[in-house]
Amino acid sequence: MAAVSIVRARGAAMSERGRTRAFLVMEVMREALAKDPKETIHLEVGQPSSPAPRKVREAASAALQGEEKLGYTEAAGVRELREKIAGHYKTSYGVEVDAGSVLVTTGSSGAFIVAFTGAFDHGDRVAMASPGYPCYRNILEALGVEVVELPVGEETNWQPTRAMLEEAMKGGKIHGLILASPSNPTGTILRSSEMQDLCSCCSTHGIRLISDEIYHGIIMEGRADSALQFKKDAVIINSFSKYYSMTGWRLGWIVCQDPQLAQSFENLLQNFFISAPTLSQLAGIAAFDCIDELEQHVERYKKNREVLLNGLPKAGFHELSRPQGAFYIYAHVKHMLGPAGCKDSMELAKKILADCSVAVTPGLDFDLSRGGEFIRFSFAGATQDMERACEKLQRWYEGLEKK
Repeated sequence: MAAVSIVRARGAAMSERGRTRAFLVMEVMREALAKDPKETIHLEVGQPSSPAPRKVREAASAALQGEEKLGYTEAAGVRELREKIAGHYKTSYGVEVDAGSVLVTTGSSGAFIVAFTGAFDHGDRVAMASPGYPCYRNILEALGVEVVELPVGEETNWQPTRAMLEEAMKGGKIHGLILASPSNPTGTILRSSEMQDLCSCCSTHGIRLISDEIYHGIIMEGRADSALQFKKDAVIINSFSKYYSMTGWRLGWIVCQDPQLAQSFENLLQNFFISAPTLSQLAGIAAFDCIDELEQHVERYKKNREVLLNGLPKAGFHELSRPQGAFYIYAHVKHMLGPAGCKDSMELAKKILADCSVAVTPGLDFDLSRGGEFIRFSFAGATQDMERACEKLQRWYEGLEKK
């Protein structure tokens, strides 16, 4: 303790890299978990309320009860799991992927750390949509990469365009582009022509494309294409957390068909993580045999979306993104800030949690410049929770109107 105090007194408690912004949704979740669990409704975290699929849990149980010691695997993951993942691309997208191009990671978070470290150098410029998943920006900045934000809105279906990317190039070389379709926080999807156009732009200008496809499978309208359908050397990141309902199992993957870059990723995996959790890997093999069960979850998300799209306007949330996939709605709340006595969406999220025990995520997580006027709702939970949340929010808003 004395040594720690001395270091802090000298003002050198952390490196510059360590001065990373908080992931605000986790701050909200911490406060929400401290409240009465019977009264609190969680619309903040993108976490399915359903457990892992039955066959996955059975595979995990069998592995625990067996004689295998559950030690390290090779850094790129268990071969059978990598083969299952590779087969998924043929079945779902008609794309041939060799199992040797698949690297299993400790969730998509581990995949982002490895992919960003291996693909970009200090000082590189990497473009991403704003609003967008905050951990892209936070990890990149911790690595000394310059984040070039592409401000998207309703007029572009909350997705970046080729014109935006080309405009960003006027400020200097763009070394990378991060795409997310379906996106977080808006749930919107790039049309095939839009995805193809962005892939073509990246190929033309030598831009490394990283496509976050973690919400694939959770589709309400249209379809979600994989970047691999249009660009063979795109780096794909996915996870078992969302569609497969396995958040706490910490299991994800990278597809990288550039042999040199893939070797770099594997070397980083060896040094950063050694290997993804062995039990999760062995259980995850069964996930691809659980589609019927998982599609039932998607049907629930569709119902939940309709509950919120119908119920939130009655609670004063009139300007909403219309999600085509994932399980998020992004809401404009500027008109609520004054009546609620709040300066931004973080204060509003805290007030909503305090007043009516509904946890939501401030838009400041996703957009540093405009996010103070937005909040995100997650509808990954039970349908009855969506209904209860709308009732609570409607009563809360009625109280605001009377002030």
